[in-house]
Amino acid sequence: MTIAHIITLLATGVGVGFAGGLLGVGGCFIMTPIQYMIFTNIGIPADIAIKLAFGTNLLVVLPTAMSGAWRHSKKGAVWWKAAIVMGSCGLICAFGGATLATYLPGAGLKIAFGAIILLSGIRMLTAKPPQIEQEPNDNPWLWVAWAIPIGIVTGIIGIGGGVLMVPVMVLALKFKMHNAVATSLAVMIFTSIGGVIGYIINGLNVPELKDLAYTIGYVNLTSWFLLAVTSVGMAQVGAVTAHKLPAKQLRYIFIAVMFYIGLKMLGVFDWLGWPI
Repeated sequence: MTIAHIITLLATGVGVGFAGGLLGVGGCFIMTPIQYMIFTNIGIPADIAIKLAFGTNLLVVLPTAMSGAWRHSKKGAVWWKAAIVMGSCGLICAFGGATLATYLPGAGLKIAFGAIILLSGIRMLTAKPPQIEQEPNDNPWLWVAWAIPIGIVTGIIGIGGGVLMVPVMVLALKFKMHNAVATSLAVMIFTSIGGVIGYIINGLNVPELKDLAYTIGYVNLTSWFLLAVTSVGMAQVGAVTAHKLPAKQLRYIFIAVMFYIGLKMLGVFDWLGWPI
């Protein structure tokens, strides 16, 4: 990697950490295009580069999610019972999703994911808040039912899963916005572990990766370190900021991020010629 690549990854880690702590997401929508650009720039084939970005993403998510969840937990915002149930199920499903992803073309998955995120954002924007504040749904079986598809998508697309978990927790499970953000980070600790293991195991025998320095399966340790070293600290800053924002404002920030991710994944900005 060049000096420019190193600086770019360090700066990206700052944005990833802040977004993670603030919104309860893994920040993979920031990491994926940056890493993909760098990996292809140094000569890695496109199909391998996108999967290498996914696997590395999940390893970055692990310490970032731990950092953010710890800060939110000190504020009493993490519902650990829900996080452990959903996370345990999500870990297994993320491993399965990561295994499946290594056999699928990245282009189709990218488009499908973009559509899902965009529809989730529209749903969250148009959903009317309840007139009377409801108690969160305390049903472990319902948590498991939602954790299964979220875990699978987490593994396939190489994301922490917060961009899907937060809308589900708010709209379907009736979590308050701050609790959804906090608990989402705790769940991501588990899902990222399952996804990382899947990407490592299934990438060990890929010929294009065997001679790539500091790479284990579909995880590049150089990229991981440069992203994680700045993201972990910034996750603390994002988490503190989240508790200073009103729930309504935090909700609209999250929706804006979802719209950006969805449109970016669908290639709308590229089609319009917008460099964003």
